[in-house]
Amino acid sequence: MITPLVILVRPQMGENIGASARAMLNFGLTGLRLVEPRDGWPNAKAGAMAAGASQVIDGARVFGSVEEAVSDCAYVLATTARQRGVFVPVHEPEDAAGRLVAHAQDGLRTAVLFGGEKSGLSTDDLAFADAILTVPVNPQFSSLNLAQAVLLVAYEWSRAAGSGERFESPYDQTPAGRESTEGMITHLFNALEATGYFYPEAKRPTLERNLRTMLTHAKLTEAETRLFRGVVRQLARRQDEGT
Repeated sequence: MITPLVILVRPQMGENIGASARAMLNFGLTGLRLVEPRDGWPNAKAGAMAAGASQVIDGARVFGSVEEAVSDCAYVLATTARQRGVFVPVHEPEDAAGRLVAHAQDGLRTAVLFGGEKSGLSTDDLAFADAILTVPVNPQFSSLNLAQAVLLVAYEWSRAAGSGERFESPYDQTPAGRESTEGMITHLFNALEATGYFYPEAKRPTLERNLRTMLTHAKLTEAETRLFRGVVRQLARRQDEGT
């Protein structure tokens, strides 16, 4: 699958370009394009900040305009918090990532435009986009750091494409079956019986019902029921040793 290009338009600080490169490679994106970088290119500060993402920095291409940078792209998203009168569809990150993946699966090149640190993308820049990508952030403080914005979009792309390494819990997450849950509850009731907990006898049905409801609603896993029974077993053993 063709991964989307990240196009940084008039980026100012080399450190932000380097941090963006790192964010890209974290999620498998390697195509970086720069439009009129303020401090020229190559940039030593960008290389230093990129650390292990030198392949992204080394492969970066520089263009004189947004039009040139997107000339070979079939679908372009522009990241901005403001539409500025440009009448194109607006998507949030998850939806936008899905659209990028759909175009990529058709073998089409895609790109995401990110504006410079000072003023973002201009209205003229947005004219080259097929849609706007906006993040539902705090309206009183909507500005994202350049690398943060790249990281967010790259992450959503990875999720939509199914390309990221998924975390697998080392613990058994199998929900406890009815038999396991009932066995645990019976074990607890027997242990409590030995301590005289169900006193007076008239209150026993209510106490048992409340305990059963609580433990059933806890939705324990098989591993958790075994742990719970181990605790009950040890407490009962100590009770026997003390009598």
